[in-house]
Amino acid sequence: MTVESVVTDPGHLAPRITLSLDDYERLSALVTTAMVSVPELAEILGGELARAHVLSAGRCPQDVVTMNCEVLFRDDRTGRIQSMRLVYPREADISNNRLSVLTPVGAALIGVRVGESITWETPTGEIRQLTVLSVKDPRLSRTTRLEMCRARRSTAKQRIGCWPAISSFGT
Repeated sequence: MTVESVVTDPGHLAPRITLSLDDYERLSALVTTAMVSVPELAEILGGELARAHVLSAGRCPQDVVTMNCEVLFRDDRTGRIQSMRLVYPREADISNNRLSVLTPVGAALIGVRVGESITWETPTGEIRQLTVLSVKDPRLSRTTRLEMCRARRSTAKQRIGCWPAISSFGT
């Protein structure tokens, strides 16, 4: 049994997953390439992609597990909490908490929102449930987040500053 077959089992409802267009396109290419060397794992990831809600270009959810994010999750059966960075296979290094998306756990986590759980099956046939506790995107450093906030405020001020000029046209 694979993640896909667990997901379609009515007794194991999976949350809707969300992917950025960039992640979806890169992961689709990975699935195609991996079909040659690791078809079973490629099918698991492909099953996740098939049920994904893909956002338009430029949109990236902040509360969703995405590629290269750091995800804190709990194994609901054992209570064990782990922090991993979800990466492409060539960057994977489990000893440094870098989890490949081309593993059953990595494929199960991609696209899941904070607070939601995903049920999956281990290679030994054991059913597990993981709950995403938090997501941190390293590409958005504190400085970048502050710059984004300032840019939004600046744009809002410019819009507000235009209102008096626009309203005076009618007088």
